[in-house]
Amino acid sequence: MPRIAKYDRDKALESAVNLFWERGYGGASMKQIEQALDMRPGSIYATFGSKDGLFREALDVYAGRMSRSLAEAMATAPSTMGGVFNYLRSLTGEITAPDSPARACMVVKTLLEVTEDQQELRALVNERLQAVEDHLTGLLEQAHQRGELKADVDCRRLARLIQAQIMGLRSLAQRDIAVEDIKILAEDIITALGAFTQDPVSH
Repeated sequence: MPRIAKYDRDKALESAVNLFWERGYGGASMKQIEQALDMRPGSIYATFGSKDGLFREALDVYAGRMSRSLAEAMATAPSTMGGVFNYLRSLTGEITAPDSPARACMVVKTLLEVTEDQQELRALVNERLQAVEDHLTGLLEQAHQRGELKADVDCRRLARLIQAQIMGLRSLAQRDIAVEDIKILAEDIITALGAFTQDPVSH
């Protein structure tokens, strides 16, 4: 089986992410995939197995981007909740960047696109979203242990609320709406989430 260098494979996956993110799984034809990756059909199938295989790896790359952004926001914050709020603020810059293929989340776009007969793809997307929820829950439990959250806060429930806010923010950004208005909305979300913290002013 022919192999491609790791650098070329990583470059191809980045191109695949941008294509799927912009056009969606169903909207990306094999011809467009060939052009975006600058690879012949045989090389694509030999390297990634199928369009599904390529999409799975592209989704992993996209999820990795999200994880790194969240980790960077946490690393520069004085508290766990401060890190969550920093991430929400940084998200506005990411989704409105001129070179962003789309503002809505690639995972959510795929979830809305897949049909009932695409159960494996639906399961894959739900698995990725569940992983985000689990990670947020872990961070919130850490914040709760540190006394950053009110005693009666349900961390799993709050994680789902935050995930819904992130999805909503990214979806709203798809509208023809000013960047400054998106930033203001992010601050409104942070203010609302502050009701769950012990000291919302400090965040």
